[in-house]
Amino acid sequence: MTEAAGWRAIDDALHRLYGDVEPVHLATLHKWHLGGPDPLDGISAYPRAEPVPHWHLVSYGMSELYEKNSKVPEASGWGFEFTIRVAAPVDANADNGQRPPNWALDLMQNLARYVFNSGNWFEPGHYVDAGGPLALERDDSALRAIVFALDPELGTIETPHGRVDFLQIIGVTPDEYETVRHSDTFALLNALTPYLPLWVTDLDRASLLAVPAVAAAVRRAAAG
Repeated sequence: MTEAAGWRAIDDALHRLYGDVEPVHLATLHKWHLGGPDPLDGISAYPRAEPVPHWHLVSYGMSELYEKNSKVPEASGWGFEFTIRVAAPVDANADNGQRPPNWALDLMQNLARYVFNSGNWFEPGHYVDAGGPLALERDDSALRAIVFALDPELGTIETPHGRVDFLQIIGVTPDEYETVRHSDTFALLNALTPYLPLWVTDLDRASLLAVPAVAAAVRRAAAG
């Protein structure tokens, strides 16, 4: 079997989406399996102009990148890799040293650390109260919770080590989070989609429940 076959499978999925675009890759220097603090071996970030300017970040490390060690043949490692889309004034055609925001990298590593330390994993539809702003330095941000869904462009792949879901991290406001707790994650995301394309996480946005169409869609879902 090819060395780093799991890593190559992720690269192949990204190549199908982005072609020959070269990502900004942030490699972990002191890896978890060598006693380091960060479970993810790396994060690749792609600058996007459409549908809104944003970074598309993808993790390497929740699945089995190098060899098959788990006893679950149908899933690679934890069965997923994290993604997140972060609103930012990026230039998709520039090669000028731009890089994704550190808070997003930290968030991905923190979520990975939780999984590795607790043994609890995430799936589409799960949700988490962050207990504060997603970016610690942005106390003015309304985004203080997370929901998870399959990345709408990457979806699920089969690798030599098993299935990998690309699990997108989506920042939501406290009132949006409360609707998920009492209703359904996917009902909220379906209602948000026309106003939040590709579920980009924008630290500057306000709650979309202020939009009557969103609030009405969520109420209908809650009523069954």
